[in-house]
This record gives sequence, structure tokens and C-alpha cells, in this order.
Amino acid sequence: MLSRLSTTTALRAASSLRPTLTSTPIRSLTTTPASSPFADRRAAVTWLAKAAAGSLVAGYTLSEYVFTDERLAPVNEAVYNVAQAVSKKAKEMGLEVKLPFLEAHAFSMPDHGLHPPHYPWDHYGWNKTFDHASLRRGFQVYKEVCSACHSMDYIHYRNLVGVTHTEAEAKALAAEYEYKDGPNDVGEYFMRPGKLTDAMPRPYPNEEAARAANGGAYPPDLSCISRARHGDENYIFSLLLGYCDPPAGINIREGLHYNPYFPGGAIAMARSIFDECVEYEDGTENNASQIAKDVSTFLGWASYPEHDERKKMGMKFLVMSGILMGFTVWWKRFRWSYIKSRKIVYKPSKVEQI
Repeated sequence: MLSRLSTTTALRAASSLRPTLTSTPIRSLTTTPASSPFADRRAAVTWLAKAAAGSLVAGYTLSEYVFTDERLAPVNEAVYNVAQAVSKKAKEMGLEVKLPFLEAHAFSMPDHGLHPPHYPWDHYGWNKTFDHASLRRGFQVYKEVCSACHSMDYIHYRNLVGVTHTEAEAKALAAEYEYKDGPNDVGEYFMRPGKLTDAMPRPYPNEEAARAANGGAYPPDLSCISRARHGDENYIFSLLLGYCDPPAGINIREGLHYNPYFPGGAIAMARSIFDECVEYEDGTENNASQIAKDVSTFLGWASYPEHDERKKMGMKFLVMSGILMGFTVWWKRFRWSYIKSRKIVYKPSKVEQI
């Protein structure tokens, strides 16, 4: 009897020692851990700002005044000599070891063309759009100069509406050309005036005719030429104005022209952009640079017709994302503030005395 009583008393004492979880809200939601080296959040932000500024100043100083090309040249030469000696020793031992600093893959201008410089185009800014007046002038340059040899199969007259021309102007431009259509009720094909749904007219009926008229060279389609060339508008602008005499030692065969920006240096297209070769309808100065700039801008738009709309949608997305981010942070603090600020306490109950 006594042993049973002692066992029951021990079980009651053990159960009374179980911890009890209670939630008591804490008024301050921003508590600093005891292990934090900062007094508060402001001190941490201040230290981070000072560290970022110091890193920026130190990085600029090291790159501009310490690790310069003149100072690093002896180091690079020493590393190269050591790597070459190790490679030579390994080769004598019958081993083939490939080490860095021994091979250099240089840019070849004859194979790839001279790299075009980067020009400050108006539409390159994150909040900038195409200059639509320049687009209209560029279309005029294409129509009067480039369309004699180059096609634009993926640009239709409807694409010009609201970009370079009004709907009535685009319809008038399309009606200047005749397109083959049909068959009609009697099964015959006929010619009709162009419509907004028609593409730009081709200068040649097929590739063979184009090559025959240009000495074997095929003028590429200009619909996506800016997207298809490294440098985009910079390449087109540099190519149009880059014609010059070949340097000494380079011979260009008859029918070709020297242009350092074209791969190989020899291009079949003769220079077509000169001062006053196009008379602008809006009175803009028509020197060669302005004409090349306008047609390069137009061809850039032809490759990226969604450019303006994409940036507009991107700005809308950023604004909405910022608003939703604010609501998300507020909702997280609202929903989790009670759980994150609770305190766990233990309330042991009294042990029954026998």
C-alpha cells in the first residue's frame, strides 16, 4: 500500500513539472539580439553605407593608381616566363600540360571586321523611346536609297501606322505600288493597288535576279539587319560612313569596296550615303551623318518594333511590383508580429505534499 502511494505521488510530481506555454505580447517589435555588434538598426545601416563608400574609393584608387598596366607588366611577364618554363619542363618529361598565360586569342579584323564604336543613341536610355521624327526620315532614306537593292519582307505598311505615318499616309504609300493577287472568279491572276496588309515591295523577284544585278553579291533583307549584326545601330551607322581607301598592302579586286567595319574588309555595296542625297520633307539638315543616323534608327526600330511598348510595360511592372512588395511586407509583419514577439514562460505547478 505504501509503495503504491509513493508511486502515485512521484507520477503527480513529474506531471506537474511539465512546462506550460503561454503567449504574452511584447510591446516592442524591433528587438536587437544580444550577440549583435551594433547598438541598433541605424548603426548597422550607417556602418554598411561607410563600408560601401570605402570599398568604392579603395577599388577606384587601386585600379587607377596601383594596379596599372605599367605596374602589372613586369608581373605578367614573370608569370608568363614561369608558365613557359613549367610547360617546357613537362614536355621534356613526356607530359603535355596546358597552362594559362601561354595562348592568346586575338580579335581578327579581317575575319570579323573592325569593332564599331558605341554612339549615344537617344533610345538607349531605360526610360527613352525612339525618336519618331527620325524614324519617319529614316523610312524616307530607305525608300529613296536603300529600297533599290534591299528588301524588307517582314515590315508591312500597317506597321508604319502610328509610328512614322498616319493611317491615310500609309494607305497612300501602299497604293503607289501594284501587287499580284488572285485568282479571280475566272481563275486568273491580276494586279491591284497595295493595301496596309501588304509587305514592302521587293526590288528583285528572286535571289538569282538579285545576284545577277549585283555582280554575284546578294543584298540582305533589312527587316532584322540590326538584330542580326553585332553592334546593332552602331554597326549600321559605322558601315554606312566607314568607306575609305584600303591601307598599304591590301588589294581590293574590281567590283568591291574597302570598308574596315565589314567582315573581310571588302564589300560589294558601294557607298550610297552622301551629303544632300536625300531632301528631307521636314527641312532637317541632310548631311551624310544625319542621313546615316536616321536610317540606322529606322532599321533599329524594324528589328525591335516592340521597343517602346516593352519599356512602357516594364515601367508599369516595376511600379506595380513596388506597390505589391509594400503590401507583402506589411502583411507579413501584421500576420507574424504576434508569433515573433511572444515569450515562452514556464509555470511549474505545486507538488502535492503527502
